Amino acid sequence: MNITVLCAGKLKEKYLRDAAAEYEKRLSRYCRLKIAEVEDGPDMAAEAARMLKRLDLSSYIITLEIDAKELTSEEFAGKLEGLGVSGISDITFVIGGPEGLDESIIKKAREHLSFSRMTFTHQMMRVILLEQIYRSYRIINGEPYHK
Repeated sequence: MNITVLCAGKLKEKYLRDAAAEYEKRLSRYCRLKIAEVEDGPDMAAEAARMLKRLDLSSYIITLEIDAKELTSEEFAGKLEGLGVSGISDITFVIGGPEGLDESIIKKAREHLSFSRMTFTHQMMRVILLEQIYRSYRIINGEPYHK
């Protein structure tokens, strides 16, 4: 499986870079992971224009949005496994900047996913997403992981 995380902004804090790097390393045994960053701001339209240039429209696109469908970790694992079984080998998760995602990006997605009704920084959301992808592969492979 090829998984791309397309996100606005860079990870500025060392602890977030370290956490993301750890999950990238752990995920290397399960999938091919690519992190694609675009400059965030100055507004959603400008950010979206940069994202659209990097977005592979042949990939299965999933946007992360506050007001979207929520899944449990087990359901998320089932979603990833189901996509793979159905022949989908490229998935792109899209994380917007501080203002969220522009409608032009949202319209390109096949699915819209929320990790919580709470708001997280886009930087923190990247780490949370990577952890949940890692957790999913552990669940899919019947490997132990902290509940």
